[in-house]
Amino acid sequence: MKKLISILLVLSLALALCVPAWADKSHTITGEEFPIYTGGQDSGVKMPLYFLDGVTDLPYMEAGKLCEWLNHLFGSEKLGVSFTMETEGPVVTYTRHHEGSPSDGVYATFDFDRSEIVFLDYNLFLMKADASTILDVTGMTYFNDQGEPAVLQKINKGTFDRYGDELVLPLAEYGIELVYQPIENGLYLIPLQTISDFIFANGKGFDLYFNGQSVFIAAQITHGDEVYYAAPTGERSEALTEYGYSELCMMLDYLYGQKEIHEVDSFDQLFQQVVFDQILKGPEVVQADGAIYRLITDFLDDGHSTGHAFSYLSGDIDYTAPYGASVTRLADQMSTYYKARMKAFPDGVPGYQEIGNTAYITFDNFMLGNESSAEDFYLVDDPADFADTDTIGLIMKAHAMITRENSPIENVVLDMSCNGGGAADTAVFVIAWFLGEANIGMKDTMTGAVCSSTYRCDANRDREFDERDTVTDKNLFVLTSPYSFSCGNLVPCAFKESGKVTVLGRPSGGGSCVVLNVSSAWGTSFQISGSQRLSFIKNGAYYDIDRGADPDFVITSPEKFYDREALTDYINGLY
Repeated sequence: MKKLISILLVLSLALALCVPAWADKSHTITGEEFPIYTGGQDSGVKMPLYFLDGVTDLPYMEAGKLCEWLNHLFGSEKLGVSFTMETEGPVVTYTRHHEGSPSDGVYATFDFDRSEIVFLDYNLFLMKADASTILDVTGMTYFNDQGEPAVLQKINKGTFDRYGDELVLPLAEYGIELVYQPIENGLYLIPLQTISDFIFANGKGFDLYFNGQSVFIAAQITHGDEVYYAAPTGERSEALTEYGYSELCMMLDYLYGQKEIHEVDSFDQLFQQVVFDQILKGPEVVQADGAIYRLITDFLDDGHSTGHAFSYLSGDIDYTAPYGASVTRLADQMSTYYKARMKAFPDGVPGYQEIGNTAYITFDNFMLGNESSAEDFYLVDDPADFADTDTIGLIMKAHAMITRENSPIENVVLDMSCNGGGAADTAVFVIAWFLGEANIGMKDTMTGAVCSSTYRCDANRDREFDERDTVTDKNLFVLTSPYSFSCGNLVPCAFKESGKVTVLGRPSGGGSCVVLNVSSAWGTSFQISGSQRLSFIKNGAYYDIDRGADPDFVITSPEKFYDREALTDYINGLY
């Protein structure tokens, strides 16, 4: 049921010289509830949103509702994690409670007078309730109902975590207003897109989209989403245009993890230099969406950043931007190695193959299967039944074959020459399987926090995490090409640094930042290289993996990558 609130702020001019900044801003505020869609379905829950001065395309969330969402997203009654909210005049303070944890008492303040948000420790404040570190790269819950570890076990070992600096988001400097209505119990309004960018997207991996009719909680909008694109197309309001540009600049300034490497001082400055500011602030939403796509292809061009879909205001336009120079080279490499492999395996490359004393495991993406939880991996009787498209299941199947009685296997080769990345959870499992332990370093370029997380895997599914879950007694190899990207680059970098795995082929393709799905305030869906940067640790220092891993032995011809009879002979000649 639609509910409407109309509030007119009337302030005395006599107090103009002695009241805070918010007091000279008068707004007519209206409120309405909208259905929430998750997974493409109406959740049956509605979200109350607020609007200023008759502008209906720029929504705000009330501070109390944000506290509810913090508890829903990051709290856990079972693990004793909760959030509370306190107000004092124009200042709202959220506090995270987790007794016995470093995150206990960590707070964030929203100053509605200064239009400023301050996180005492951003990473601790938004840490997952069951995370063992502040920058835990895994997403699935690896515990069964009894609280016992399943599939992956996190262990305390290694480098001391360094917490990040205080994070200040100076909304006022970007021309973004936090709205405070001081009557009665107070009404504190925060732009929905600001919450989407810095709480939902960077904290949980999905965004808040508003199309004037509904709210969508989704990692990305895809072409053909009938409900999202059911809203009328047209122009943005002047308020949404101004705020949307400012929020886009702030989001990219803080959350784009390659900003320093790309020598960008500020995205507002970049937009002005290339005259994108006029397009992004212009009346044509289609052109504004196109400018975001061109930002990605022409100026970011980093392999991780890409566009997903245009705004509902533009309509469901099936547009694919031309590749930038770097991504074009990456695509050319992919084509080269795919063609060479198809020639060698016209019926498709097997996920697991034995050639004499050598086992080859091949997968092109780090994929999670149909498992809804880690416990599902224990419900399959025979590991041979795991699909090759399920990376963890494929490794469990390969492990059973390699360690079977009277196995002839002496060498194990991971063929990652056509691997473009995927789910970090599976990359962690693969590293732990090869090395016994996976130590993943992470740095947050926004906060300066660094930490390492160490994991063991349960490859034989006996619920023990020991030497029987690894292949460290074999001769280990990884085959890489310039197309080995993202997690397909993380794994060979970890192997290279370990000194326990021989890297064959060509240098891997890089890609160090974790993908971050984001959006514009007017509903453009895209992704960028986020502020969390995968790293390896050497001599106690963190080094990102963007330049890739150099091979120990170079293989010049792509065709020779897939002549496995000859490659097996070559490997056996190396030791």
